[in-house]
This record gives sequence, C-alpha cells and structure tokens, in this order.
Amino acid sequence: MQKTTKMAVQFIIQTIDKREKLKMAIEFNRVAYDKVFNDLDKFRDYCRFEGKVFNEKDLYKSDAPMWIAYNKHQGWLRAKARNADKKFNNRRN
Repeated sequence: MQKTTKMAVQFIIQTIDKREKLKMAIEFNRVAYDKVFNDLDKFRDYCRFEGKVFNEKDLYKSDAPMWIAYNKHQGWLRAKARNADKKFNNRRN
C-alpha cells in the first residue's frame, strides 16, 4: 500500500515540475486584451442603453451598421466633451 502512495506522490510532483517549465507559444499582451475587452464592454453598453441589437461579431467591423452607429455616437460624445465649456451665441443681431 505504501509503494503505490509513494509512486502517486512522485508522479504528481513530476507533473507539477513539467507544468512549471512549459511556456505559452504566443506572447501574452495584456494591454491588447484589455483594450479589446474594454471596447467590447463599451459597445455592449451602447447597444443596451440605445436599444440596439448587440452582436459581438460587429466589434471593429467597419461595414456593420451597429459599429458605424457606435462610432458616430462616440464622436458625438467627444465633441460634446470638447465643447462643454464653450458658450455659443446663436442669436445674432
């Protein structure tokens, strides 16, 4: 009984050692992954609040109508923030 336990423990230790030596073939780029998932969350929130149909395949697809509408909305938000402190005099004498 002790031999099997000893062998099982040795096998587990060997497999843990092998896992530590393995490396991913693709370099993990946290900044790129964070950007994609943050953009996906913003796109999903836009679709949810504006009542649009959300399809995650449309993310970064330039010919998708929802992505076009989202980009226009983002441009409007940037212009609104840029002009927030400005006073426009629409009444001209």
